[in-house]
Amino acid sequence: MSKFVKELVTDQLKRELDGVQDMLLVNVVGLTANRTSALRKELRQKNIKLMVIKNSLARRATEGTQLAAAFEGSHGTLAMVWGASDIVALAKEVVRLTGAKELAKFEARGGVMGGATLKAEEVKQISKWPSREEQLSLLVGQILAPGARLVSQLLSAGGALASQIKQHGEGEDGAAETAPDGEAAAAAEGAAPAAE
Repeated sequence: MSKFVKELVTDQLKRELDGVQDMLLVNVVGLTANRTSALRKELRQKNIKLMVIKNSLARRATEGTQLAAAFEGSHGTLAMVWGASDIVALAKEVVRLTGAKELAKFEARGGVMGGATLKAEEVKQISKWPSREEQLSLLVGQILAPGARLVSQLLSAGGALASQIKQHGEGEDGAAETAPDGEAAAAAEGAAPAAE
């Protein structure tokens, strides 16, 4: 490959990786062309990109970025995988594919997360973390729980108070209706001057 072509490929790769902060490296050696094509299609549906490139070109393209740490000590043919909603979702998908029988040679080889180099074992550990969506749902639940508890406590006290007021009101009306005739007449006479 001529120097001019290498520079073109490097520039294209820099544009592809612009804004990418997390990436994983995988081994795709041994997969047939048809299986690799099917794998790319499956990953694209999950907003994940897979690119096989020479390590030297990848190092040149990522030089000076957070992604450069992924290629420290890497050797052999590797494919770069990036995308998904976050690094956890990406790791979950890579680990899931590692267990597939039709992808016997596919395996995680490391990567980079926030500028820190990841080893293959760390990718498996990250895949067990809650994804961004799961973390957000947990956070929303924790935020809403104290408010829901406060509302239930306010409503229960207010409900008890309203119930007692209702019972007290019904008790007075019931007492006037069940009083003997003499007491009811006295109550009515006592109420008559106040009305005037």
